[in-house]
Amino acid sequence: MTEKNTATHAGLNAETASNFIRQKIESDAAQHKYERAGLPPIITRFPPEPNGYLHIGHAKSICINFGLAQAYGGRCNLRFDDTNPEKESTEYVDSIKSTVKWLGFDWTDTTGEHLHYASDYFEQLYAFAEKLIEAGHAYIDSQDADTIRAQRGQLHEAGQNSPHRDRPAAESLAIFRRMKAGEFKEGEHVLRAKIDMASSFIAMRDPVIYRIRFVHHHRTGDAWCIYPLYDFTHCISDAIERITHSLCTLEFENNRPLYNWVLARLVEIGALEQPLPEQTEFARLNLTYAITSKRKLLQLVEENKVDGWDDPRMMTLVGIRRRGFTPASIRLFCERIGVSKADSWIDMSVLEQAVRDDLDEKAPRAVAVLKPLKLILDNYPVDHAEPCKAPVHPHHPEMGERHFELTRELWIEQDDFMVEPVKGFFRLFVGNKVRLRYGFVIECTSFDTDEHGNVTAVHANYFADSKSGTEGSNNYKVKGNIHWLSDASAVPAEVRVYDRLFNDAHPDAGGKDFLQALNPDSKHITQGMVEQSIANAAAETHFQFERHGYFVTDQVDSKAGALVFNRIVGLKDTWQKR
Repeated sequence: MTEKNTATHAGLNAETASNFIRQKIESDAAQHKYERAGLPPIITRFPPEPNGYLHIGHAKSICINFGLAQAYGGRCNLRFDDTNPEKESTEYVDSIKSTVKWLGFDWTDTTGEHLHYASDYFEQLYAFAEKLIEAGHAYIDSQDADTIRAQRGQLHEAGQNSPHRDRPAAESLAIFRRMKAGEFKEGEHVLRAKIDMASSFIAMRDPVIYRIRFVHHHRTGDAWCIYPLYDFTHCISDAIERITHSLCTLEFENNRPLYNWVLARLVEIGALEQPLPEQTEFARLNLTYAITSKRKLLQLVEENKVDGWDDPRMMTLVGIRRRGFTPASIRLFCERIGVSKADSWIDMSVLEQAVRDDLDEKAPRAVAVLKPLKLILDNYPVDHAEPCKAPVHPHHPEMGERHFELTRELWIEQDDFMVEPVKGFFRLFVGNKVRLRYGFVIECTSFDTDEHGNVTAVHANYFADSKSGTEGSNNYKVKGNIHWLSDASAVPAEVRVYDRLFNDAHPDAGGKDFLQALNPDSKHITQGMVEQSIANAAAETHFQFERHGYFVTDQVDSKAGALVFNRIVGLKDTWQKR
């Protein structure tokens, strides 16, 4: 399966099965709903808040928004919803931009760069808020947050009107301007939309749309001390940017009436023009054996349960990247899980199989010995080095060959030798013959141990007429085939064998303490050996280590003379057998 067959550069195959979002886009196009001079037929946006690192769930949204825009000849804006300055920073902005580009997407097209910030619109948002006050659609409430919260009522119980709900517009406007001037303390006043305190949608019960915050903003500095709330900001930002399809996850479904209400009121007072963007929700990504809550991810980092935000076991996209997952594999995964309205769980194995399918056709092969055990061929000439070769990729001869030498002293895997072999073990034990892959047939003769009885070396004799690829090799029928490295040329390497961070498929379900589900075997570090051909492998170079799985040179720690490899996934899914 080639990349062309699995996922396009945009992340969505041109032949991807239709879904309800595609059907809506095509229906809107047939009705000429968004035909606007000088604008593409579809404009989407990916609008993260820069308050943390993106995770695997965001990858789905990125692929949907950018992928659909490209599929239908439109564009996708990257917009940072930065209206909560307490938790936002330029560090997160830079990380998000880098991650989106790593996934293969760009917010720049022939018309320029479409990078936006909600903070770009602070002046417009403030002006719109004043217009809503003047039109009687918003008022200043001088109650504290707890009182306002209590007055909102319950789902099946109407809320109570604020005593300030009928405050004259002129008075509310004057207070609002004084709020902007910094004359009040935090919490002294808020601006609320005047909608319906009996609405069946809690979000419509006079929501707060502006509050006082004396907090430094990562872009606007101290220019503002009042900040708009997300539900007020987001829909207006969409309208300003002429978004056609505002695609978000299902948790925002109950906020859609508010989204529409704000835009409709602004159209009524002449602040916005039709056609307006429409919000459409899709199911978020729920992945087994994973945590995507920003709060819980932060807890893992702060309590040193992991080695930082980019720990290869984390489901942050910086962690997934460092683990070795490729952009194509993430896009392929998102394509395979599809888009639906119904919440469901996706098994981790689907993500893991996506990277296997991507790398199987791409990754050059190499030999690595992860738990080295010395093998000595006693009857092999001491100073002889027999040239051997193997394909870089078994299915792509155009990728060339790897060349290496077989010598008297070799390294093999500890697991390839047993003192007392169990039934079905066909590798090395005294008296048994195996083939050294790409080399000779050997017969085990003895082994050495230390004072504790640990095996320190294995001895064998080789058969000079049994070399792979020669006529004589057909004379030997053996069941075992093991890989090896020459002691003379093998390159030391640190190998980090990663596994799933949690043992529980749903580590935080039902109020469980997710920390109790941490997998103690999620990371093993071993000092191994790799073949000389990859001694100068650059960071983020992918390989299939024969028999072991798919690996990548660590993007942070690996360097010439001190190689570090991370295991991405094994060759097969072994979790189903646990």
